[in-house]
Amino acid sequence: MRKPYVILIGSASGIGKSTIAAELAKALNIKHLIESDFIRAVVRGIIGNEYAPALHSSSYDAYKHLRNKDRYDSYGELVSAGFDEHAASVIPGLEKIIQRAITDYDDIIIEGVHLVPGLINIDQFKEHADIYFFVLSSDEEAHKERFVKRAVQIHRGGKQLDFFRENRIIHDHLINRAEANGVHVIKAEAIDKTLDRILSIINKSCTTINLINDVDELADVIDIIISKNNGSLEKVVYNVKGFKEPLERNIKVSDSEAAKKFIDNIENDESKKEYLNELYQLSEYRKTTICASSQEKLHEIIKELNDKGYVLNE
Repeated sequence: MRKPYVILIGSASGIGKSTIAAELAKALNIKHLIESDFIRAVVRGIIGNEYAPALHSSSYDAYKHLRNKDRYDSYGELVSAGFDEHAASVIPGLEKIIQRAITDYDDIIIEGVHLVPGLINIDQFKEHADIYFFVLSSDEEAHKERFVKRAVQIHRGGKQLDFFRENRIIHDHLINRAEANGVHVIKAEAIDKTLDRILSIINKSCTTINLINDVDELADVIDIIISKNNGSLEKVVYNVKGFKEPLERNIKVSDSEAAKKFIDNIENDESKKEYLNELYQLSEYRKTTICASSQEKLHEIIKELNDKGYVLNE
């Protein structure tokens, strides 16, 4: 029997974590989906405002209740510190819920702004559950558009809209926390793309194929794997002639924008393109590990690569 799933989805307000969490619960048939805001409401009922004023504020203006504000070197550090103090009061309740789910052998998804990498201790659960922690990211313009739309939908315009700058600081703080603690950062794009990228990590539908495309065809290969099918490139191994040990590159690219920048970088730099051409010629083919959200999606990717003549079938 597999261990129960514990899936955590964090992000700043207005990124789309609630939508993605709901779709993920449907895809994995998980009945327990909890928002951290509900745990915060319970904790607020137990701990009074006089004891935890940051908790009784919003995540984006909790900094106003910090003591010794002048010890912070920038406004960004001040907002981030207030946010951490706000979230820290909620996390013990989150950890109790996770423990209860594991005890009952129930899969659970928890989403919310309070899921801060490094503050929540997920190591304590790893022996008894399959833990997956994701932080959603977004570029500033897309974030602002979603933020305004969400504020209007839930009738929280006015005051909340005035705090987009602070929410953007929280966004960057969560991304930095995620990168420092080995938590997956997933760019929030279209729902199906974001969901597929998360599922490709949870389902671990991966395989290794031998690619024989040339450098000029690399953009098409990446387009098939990442842009069209929401897959990821995980690893490339070059068996270089004259060398006993293969040359390995761990790539882990699933973001179409990052992949496009990589291709543009090669196309616009003749020396890099020439180096890659020489490497391709020396290796004849590349053992390439790709992943997708399911075996069916993985088969679609391989079929399309095969149809284009990019795969060496031994």
